[in-house]
Amino acid sequence: MSPPAPDDVDAPEALAAFRAEVRAWLEENCPPSLRTPATSAEEVWGGRRATFPSDDARRWLERCAARGYTAPTWPRGYGGAGLSAAQARVLEQEQRALGCRRPLVSFGVWMLGPVLLEFGSDAQKAEHLPPIARGEIRWCQGYSEPGAGSDLASLQTRAVRDGDDFVVDGAKVWTSFADKSDMMFCLVRTNPDAPKHAGISFLLIDMAAPGVSVRPITLISGSSPFCETRFDGVRVPARNLVGTLDGGWTIAKRLLEHERSVISLMRDAAPEDTETLAAMARRCLGVTADGRIADPILRDEVIAADVDFLCNRLTLQRSREAAQAGRGPGAESSMFKLYGTELSKRRKDLRVRLAGYQGLGWDGDGYTAAELQVTRDWLRSRASSIEGGTSEIQLNIIAKRVLGLPD
Repeated sequence: MSPPAPDDVDAPEALAAFRAEVRAWLEENCPPSLRTPATSAEEVWGGRRATFPSDDARRWLERCAARGYTAPTWPRGYGGAGLSAAQARVLEQEQRALGCRRPLVSFGVWMLGPVLLEFGSDAQKAEHLPPIARGEIRWCQGYSEPGAGSDLASLQTRAVRDGDDFVVDGAKVWTSFADKSDMMFCLVRTNPDAPKHAGISFLLIDMAAPGVSVRPITLISGSSPFCETRFDGVRVPARNLVGTLDGGWTIAKRLLEHERSVISLMRDAAPEDTETLAAMARRCLGVTADGRIADPILRDEVIAADVDFLCNRLTLQRSREAAQAGRGPGAESSMFKLYGTELSKRRKDLRVRLAGYQGLGWDGDGYTAAELQVTRDWLRSRASSIEGGTSEIQLNIIAKRVLGLPD
């Protein structure tokens, strides 16, 4: 009997069989301890210095990576499962149904991998994609600089060709998890005489290379996920140039589309806080005789925030399915990022208001750990409208590229 045609994998009967296969595999291989929402401390980022919250988390990553489920639509030769878009949707649906945690949280999978598949050479794909899919290398993003934030194209970190290497000098800032990462995908200026968008290249830099230094930045919330990264005469092999020399802006824009989609999807996939908004409102404000939140104004705000959250989730689901069908993210990713950011800030604001004085604590007696977390989450949410491109930048992109408004 001849093998089925490739298109047959998406036939209804084939998808039904695949669903049964995936469900059985997940039931057998996903540890029961990993069928609950993960806190940020329990997420697995991989890398050369990977830490795991449990042996189950390590085994779950190893099992998913061996099957290609960390990057399900990537080709098998690059560490993926080679799934069709429809199969990937089935896998995601079954993982959600069972409550499986993500085996790997990875900028490499979400941002670098897609642009390497689109713009990278065969050698670069073969070198970098399989370790990304296995969680062996952790990547960070070198975009923003002390003098080039929202105006990213004005970046000044320079890379000068010297034989078989580029020599890199400059600084990046707000580099998420640079102190924990093994490699960086980085924008550098390779032609200072060209128009600012035209003289930028896309380099892959080893964070262990001589001349790379990293300093964590403490945020107002007390955490330090962001870093300042400096390059002092760092030699980078010329083979680590992705795409063409001075052609990095096209890749940079494409990666930003993936990043903004990822920010929205990560926020959507994040576990609900220790209690829902409605439960918190009932506890803090009391309830009426018929069980409704006692304060009618805040009751309306809670309902509106929850309805908007569900609507946003459904919209993101449609976008995710479109991406899995091969329609990559476009300017609409700015819409998702903008709305998700503002909705998240609104929900964090509402939690602080519901908690009253107990939502203003920082340390010391008189506050529970959950109450202190409300304060820190609210402070952290302020950064959401900056990372991945400020809300103002997103509005400009939406106006020009989605609505077609004149300059």
